[in-house]
Amino acid sequence: MSKIRYDFLHNEYVIIAPERLHRPNVSLLKKREKIENIAKCPFCKGNEALTGQEIFAIYKNTADKSSWQIRVIPNLYKAVQIETEFKIQREGFFESINGYGAHEIIIDTPCHNCTLADLKIEDIKNWLKTIAFRKADLTKDRQMKHFIAFKNSGKRAGASQEHPHTQIIALPIVPKSKIDFLQRNSEYYQKFGHGILEDIIYNEKIAKERVINEQGNFIAFCPYASAFAFEVMIAPLKNLFDLNECTNEDLRDLSLLISETFKALYRELGDFDFNISFEFAPINNNFEDEAYMQNLKANYRFYIRIIPRIFTLAGFEVTTNMAINPIMPEECAQFLRGDER
Repeated sequence: MSKIRYDFLHNEYVIIAPERLHRPNVSLLKKREKIENIAKCPFCKGNEALTGQEIFAIYKNTADKSSWQIRVIPNLYKAVQIETEFKIQREGFFESINGYGAHEIIIDTPCHNCTLADLKIEDIKNWLKTIAFRKADLTKDRQMKHFIAFKNSGKRAGASQEHPHTQIIALPIVPKSKIDFLQRNSEYYQKFGHGILEDIIYNEKIAKERVINEQGNFIAFCPYASAFAFEVMIAPLKNLFDLNECTNEDLRDLSLLISETFKALYRELGDFDFNISFEFAPINNNFEDEAYMQNLKANYRFYIRIIPRIFTLAGFEVTTNMAINPIMPEECAQFLRGDER
């Protein structure tokens, strides 16, 4: 029997409809063919000249530029660009801003065919450190208001390059959905003394049935109102406002939990497509978010959202902005924990 659940975090309803799983056109992704010929891959070692000027890198040996473990480069197909003048334009009732911002690529690893399940814990830790470093650096530009880090893997998730990579975008505006959450979270904090995510985590720990695993100060669980089958959220168990607040031990625990979560996802789903998003608070004030920034360190926790793209979105989702998820999150968590069934 289907259920309509309310997603308190994103302020939207989700329909959990197990009956939809048995539609004739539904099937999990088949295993993708791996490309072994990497001579033309711009993200592989030896092809650094194809990627533009390096912004940041971590090397095994700083004297040997070919020993890089992770690189940050400009996105050659920018949505926004730092070279553009920041300028607001008005055309009568309408308003626009020049396409000012930053759009960068993190090449996660030299390994062309590696997944997050294949990477060593130290490699994942370097990935997290790189995201944190670029966030701190771009925050110095006071015209940047919001920082976004996300990863597309596979065609269904919108990836145009097979080599593992992550995208970073910094914008001079804050998305309206984020403003909506900041307002609701601020009101919740004024009423209860803590943020929405803190209560969600507390209640998930009590319920237990959707929790996958815990590691140090972090928890992985399938949200109560998961919009996607096998959706996973990883969040701090304590108030960690930002990745840059994490200690080395925190980063190692988080890396281990990410690794274990992806090992479980690949075990259950095979070679699946997915998106990852890092959900951060705005990085600098503007007139829209100024009222909500004062108590952010007390009421906001960053979190990571892992979205497997194993089913296709259709007209209902596009029309209503509501999701239909054909698998109960309780079942997904059970599978990912490896419980006997």
